[in-house]
Amino acid sequence: MFRFCSLFSGSNGNSLFVTDGETRLLVDAGVSGIRIQNALASIGENPASIDAIFVTHEHSDHSQSVGILSRRYNIPVYATKGTWRGMRSFIGNVNELNVMYIDPEKSILTGHIEVHPFRIPHDATEPVGYSFRCENKKLTIATDIGHMNSELLENIRNSDLLMLESNHDLEMLDNGPYPYVLKRRIKSDYGHLCNSIAGETIAQLALEGVKKFIIGHLSGENNNPAVAYRTVGACIESIGFRLGEDIELHVAERGITSKVFYI
Repeated sequence: MFRFCSLFSGSNGNSLFVTDGETRLLVDAGVSGIRIQNALASIGENPASIDAIFVTHEHSDHSQSVGILSRRYNIPVYATKGTWRGMRSFIGNVNELNVMYIDPEKSILTGHIEVHPFRIPHDATEPVGYSFRCENKKLTIATDIGHMNSELLENIRNSDLLMLESNHDLEMLDNGPYPYVLKRRIKSDYGHLCNSIAGETIAQLALEGVKKFIIGHLSGENNNPAVAYRTVGACIESIGFRLGEDIELHVAERGITSKVFYI
């Protein structure tokens, strides 16, 4: 059985927790080390028991305290070569024995958990999402994606739990305070996924049999939990599924540790 918790999710910082009860993993560490320690304690987990940190990409909202936690607790850090190049200059020294390189599409075994990195379209150097498999269960995390493509869909389908980006509402972004250049970057094919595309993707996967979804990495300026839930929920209901009965849909709110999910 997997236990999963969104410790933090949003454009202001991300860190996720995955365990099968024996191996304990973090995905990203994009807020301060003390906040991650406190969030882990709030769900009954000791940060010293973390076996590995898997980093999706080098942007600071995903990597800010990777070095701090690795040094403090002697934790191995797994990332692509491109991500390591991108974050080396600001995460501080990491013991070379804890520097682990991964290849997109090449799975590794950590304890009894099979970790499968896959490429994502984002404006970073060799970014990845991750799926985790154990005892015939699949948990998938895919955020910071500018668009959906066939390779990405292939990696996120057949999940028992999928956490998918639902970053912004297009109307809120267009009418919001961001400068034009930043708006263009967010809406680009290597920016972030909007609510409507997240909803269409989730509806498609629901038709294929996926039943449990979390939407996350919400923007604080261009989205809110109610808008994201309403937009994605409408896509699910448009194909005849009932929220809360046929399909579970949850929102990982910014700066708030989620409940623990069991799959």
